[in-house]
Amino acid sequence: MDTILTQLRAAAEPTRLRLLALCARGALCVSDMCDVLGQSQPRLSRHLKLLVEAGLLERIPEGANAYFQLPRGNALLGDILARLPENDPLLAQDRRQAARIAAERARAASDAFVRDGADWDEMRALDLPAAAMEQAMLAALPAHVGRVLDIGTGTGRLLELLAERADSALGVDASREMLALARARLAERGLAARAHVRQADMYRLPFADASFEVVAMQMVLHYAEDPAAAIQEAARVLTPGGQLLLVDLAAHERTELMARHAHRWPGFTDGQLDGWLNAGGCAMRRVERIPGPLFVGLWLAERQAAATTTSEPAFAL
Repeated sequence: MDTILTQLRAAAEPTRLRLLALCARGALCVSDMCDVLGQSQPRLSRHLKLLVEAGLLERIPEGANAYFQLPRGNALLGDILARLPENDPLLAQDRRQAARIAAERARAASDAFVRDGADWDEMRALDLPAAAMEQAMLAALPAHVGRVLDIGTGTGRLLELLAERADSALGVDASREMLALARARLAERGLAARAHVRQADMYRLPFADASFEVVAMQMVLHYAEDPAAAIQEAARVLTPGGQLLLVDLAAHERTELMARHAHRWPGFTDGQLDGWLNAGGCAMRRVERIPGPLFVGLWLAERQAAATTTSEPAFAL
């Protein structure tokens, strides 16, 4: 009863209801909320503190800033939000303001990539078969994927593809600009309530062991200084029997890509990845090649009940 009463008291205030309604459509930072509601940061910070303490919002640090989002699985919060009238003029005005701000943030992030000369759409830059890659990833995973983590989520495309199959979908990326683009994508497609993103280091994921049923890394490892360590950390947060999906460049001899696109690795062989997966307690279950100007590899592995390291490969290559 104490928890229910605390949450009801926290929600029973106009500004805090508006904040909850906004965050139901996607994560927002304090400065965004100030712009939408037209209130001062100290005032909104007090409201946010109460909502976080009551368990109605989660605070996700991101550099010097922090984003606020709805926690998963709070039935009382779902009931409260369901009772808010969709046609309320004030809530409708808040939604319009939030959409405008999200569009501005996404445009600024895109402009920053163009200005700084970073080619963030690598699939297009390398002329990779994006549609075939997406089809292969969807075919490799089950119809229901449970809790999903997308490491190096970029613009959030994989979250968009898996949102309908997942109980929850979370993407992490080190780039704040990428996260801004991902948030805008998810909001535009009405997925912000079921798919979230946050800033994180792939070598030190801020999650407990066995937190996810599926972990994906798409076009990430060829940039990694230490792919083996990244795979081991991804395996750590997988449940026993969970699936680790790796999609990346197969080994190639296009050495000019190393300098032009800042690649650290010229793709990967099946043997390399099998050894790293085995060291992380995973067994290879599926290997595919997706043809194109550069061959793309898809490697699907399963987390074993206990990590074991053997002298023999876990997958017959």
